[in-house]
Amino acid sequence: MRTMLITGPGGAGRTTIAAATALKAAREGTRTLVLSADHTDTLGATLGVPTGADPVEAATGLTAWRPDAAEGFREDLVAFQERATSVLDLLGASRLDAEELTPLPGAEELALLRALRDAVLSEAYDLLVVDLPPGPQAVALLGLPEELRRYLRRLLPPERQAARALRPVLGRLAGVPLPAEWLYDTAARWDTELAAVQTVLEQRSTTVRLVAEPGPNGTDHVRTATVGLALHRLRVDVLVANRVLPHITHDPWLSGLVAQQRKALESWRDAYGGGPGVHEVAHLGGDPRGGDDLTALDLPGVNPDPAPVEWPVTEQPADEDGGRVFVWHLPLPGAVRDELDLIRRGDELVVTAGQFRRIIQLPSALRRCTVDGASLREGELRIRFAPDPELWPAGR
Repeated sequence: MRTMLITGPGGAGRTTIAAATALKAAREGTRTLVLSADHTDTLGATLGVPTGADPVEAATGLTAWRPDAAEGFREDLVAFQERATSVLDLLGASRLDAEELTPLPGAEELALLRALRDAVLSEAYDLLVVDLPPGPQAVALLGLPEELRRYLRRLLPPERQAARALRPVLGRLAGVPLPAEWLYDTAARWDTELAAVQTVLEQRSTTVRLVAEPGPNGTDHVRTATVGLALHRLRVDVLVANRVLPHITHDPWLSGLVAQQRKALESWRDAYGGGPGVHEVAHLGGDPRGGDDLTALDLPGVNPDPAPVEWPVTEQPADEDGGRVFVWHLPLPGAVRDELDLIRRGDELVVTAGQFRRIIQLPSALRRCTVDGASLREGELRIRFAPDPELWPAGR
């Protein structure tokens, strides 16, 4: 199963491109599901078929789904209250009824991730097209499963659950009650669900399609989003330049706008021509609505065999005495040297690139090394590691 994630700045037409991409694939015989987490039914308005909490058939071979975040939030919180009955009674807390619960900020994104997981596990589709939120918000959403799993492991380490028989004794020695069994069970269930989503996002068959209007704002967004996605090892397969105007010379105002678009397109081809590539989609003169308008959009097909994102570790000579160093290569196209920061924390590396940050587990060999420096060259972060004599086996 292929998964295509589509994002772009607000108002750039990412939902339209998501709908058109899904419809194109369905008409080519691919069983396709298009997902969206928008509050309003922008996806349904674009497809010409209302969408909502239940999947609907938008066209032959195409299913559209806009998960209900409120319902999922209510079910989760009610279930949590049932499991935490003893704790809530001890605190004298009042229960919340399902009817009075409204989803908190971020519930829509979590519902989208759950729907993504369910769609993949169902094996009912060949292609999953996901209409993500705007750029930085989408990057944060895609990194959420990994971050939440890390929090769970730190707060409730699974290895502590093994000492079930000792828990009452340890509780008396410590003078405080230890976490109940249900808490570990809940954490394990959450970890399993998050791991399923993370597996989907890390698959080679998962790619991202960036959508932006050519211009100064679009250029800034593309660079920012590209860095954030690369930090999470997500490949951008195509940069879609949306709403490209035709060459017009008789109207001074439109001519200026066309010139601005052409300048941005040239810079995009120079920056991304050797990577994801740039695909122009012409402006139709209005907002596309319905199957005929979406079909009129000239969109690239789905790459059946995308190349994986590699973060290789190479070995290089360090000096004339025969010493060696390891270099970890992290492609970060669009990254700026002054916006990069690295911190080593035990077996983890904290990488900050602009407004994005990710905590990355070091490969096993590099955990026995010390950081020896780093450089940014041609859109690639290269981190040098020197073997630690106290941890590295003699003669290796």
